[in-house]
Amino acid sequence: MSALKGLVIVEVAERVCGEYCGKLIADFGAEVIKVERPGGAPTRRIGPFKDGVPGPERSTLFAYLNTNKKSVVLDPAKPADRRKLERLLERADALIDDHAGPLHSPQELSDLYPRLVHCLITPFGQGAPADYQQARPINVINAGGWAYHSPSETPPDKPPLKGAGRFLPDYEAGIDAALCVLSSLLRQRRTGQGQAIDISEVEVQINRADTVLGRMLAGEQEPSKARTAYDMGGPATSFACADGFLYIFMTTKAHWKGLVSLMGNPDWVADFPEDWLEFHCTPDRVALFRQHFAVWAKVQFKHRVSVEGQKLGVTIVPVNSAADLPDNEQLRHRGFFQKVTHPVLGEAIYPTASYKLSATPVQLHSPAPALGEHDGEAA
Repeated sequence: MSALKGLVIVEVAERVCGEYCGKLIADFGAEVIKVERPGGAPTRRIGPFKDGVPGPERSTLFAYLNTNKKSVVLDPAKPADRRKLERLLERADALIDDHAGPLHSPQELSDLYPRLVHCLITPFGQGAPADYQQARPINVINAGGWAYHSPSETPPDKPPLKGAGRFLPDYEAGIDAALCVLSSLLRQRRTGQGQAIDISEVEVQINRADTVLGRMLAGEQEPSKARTAYDMGGPATSFACADGFLYIFMTTKAHWKGLVSLMGNPDWVADFPEDWLEFHCTPDRVALFRQHFAVWAKVQFKHRVSVEGQKLGVTIVPVNSAADLPDNEQLRHRGFFQKVTHPVLGEAIYPTASYKLSATPVQLHSPAPALGEHDGEAA
């Protein structure tokens, strides 16, 4: 028995944020009916593509975002298709939308379908100027502050960065949207009433800026225009090694003692007090440490030195590439990747979820649907 078996979700989303919200819910067993306009969702035409060749059903992004869903093609501009969509909404528990100009306003949907949970995800939330709602992920992550202060310890002369991947703000907003949908469905079960959910992608980003906002709210740091104003001030950063990069983060005497042991107690550590990370962590000393450590790290192998360092209490990890992850022992142990066979892409491993439910685990039981594969269900 899947956790969400019996729930019917209509998804008219056409961006990564809404599709990821629907994916999270579908992977727990809900029936998610993806309503696509003629020609299909735009994500079907976004790469990367299988073997680098664009074409129908070859988008690996779409394949990932739409496991366990059904596809129905409807054109809301046609009265017959509009009636089909209305019939779907009559039996649906929730609607997921990520359009700046939705088919129905939240109030209209509430009047038509009072038990429907309506989740609407937009860059700046409802009520924002229309021009703002055309923002792309790179705009969202900058407007929310993340590109300015992340990654930590960025040199002040470097420009702000977008963040990890093209769609980080979309995935973050999709997670919050799924949480809100499920919370609202619990209320629906108790009261029989739906509600509208208004997700602002920018506000999601601001909520993730916990270190920056937290230190300011606690009075530990005054707001500043300096990009490094909220960093820890220690030697944390990435270092090149023999087979890639490793990342180290140190703030305590225990960290330092473990690292000294890991390195075999080289002569240069005598220039550093044992408690330097806690009481003598000056910019000059940080720079000197990085200079020495970079020489040592250059001939190390990232996985081996990380395992040995962690046993000594050193907070050191390999900087994994996407190609490294399927071979990660812990991810394999947890069953994080599952095999899915797609009619065009073939058999491949797909990421699942970062949480494990003992009675109702995530199951990828079907690949992303072909365009209009389930049209018969919207008669």
